[in-house]
Amino acid sequence: MHSKKTVLATAFAAVAALTLSACGSGGDPADDSVAEVSSGTESKPATVLDQPFTKPDLVLTDTHGKKYDLREKTKGKPTLIYFGYTNCPDVCPLTMSNIAVAKRALPKADREKLQVVFVTTDPERDTPASLGSWLGAQDPDFTGLTGDFPTIQAGARQIGIGIDPPKKEKDGTVVSMHGAQVIAFSPKTDKGYVLYSEDTTAEDYTEDLPELVKGETP
Repeated sequence: MHSKKTVLATAFAAVAALTLSACGSGGDPADDSVAEVSSGTESKPATVLDQPFTKPDLVLTDTHGKKYDLREKTKGKPTLIYFGYTNCPDVCPLTMSNIAVAKRALPKADREKLQVVFVTTDPERDTPASLGSWLGAQDPDFTGLTGDFPTIQAGARQIGIGIDPPKKEKDGTVVSMHGAQVIAFSPKTDKGYVLYSEDTTAEDYTEDLPELVKGETP
């Protein structure tokens, strides 16, 4: 099993590299973002938090156009949360694909328990319909959420993830800068106790998901 780093959540925020992922483009550091821990050693895909995050208090719109209360809908369920956007050319689709591959390796009962929530950082373009179509190609049971940007940004900050409003580049492309971490929430406590970096592979998730579904530390 790959090794993990254990850190205090407060210390994690203080020493974070403070970088956002532009899904293929570089970007300037953002003051309110949290990314990978910079420890001077080789980065590991997962960080076990000594002081877990509280699940975001978010009420958004799902891919069916219905109100979705994140805390209510995922209460008592193993949950992975990721903030990204469907027009991302690399990090976002790879992350969701890796999780989808790992999920398929779980027993059916565990697959049904696991909640995977993708919250768009580009709500102007990611409508419920387009978000549903994009996620459906990965896994039809993934939950996609959209809404107004300030609400989404505030929800991301609650779990230490910084996102910036989408901006248009000189070539006309629209880039959404966002923290590329996946947070795993325990079904026992509803707390976010494991953080996965964008370097996490399908094999890493496959190894860890059985423990995460049980609310155990992988």
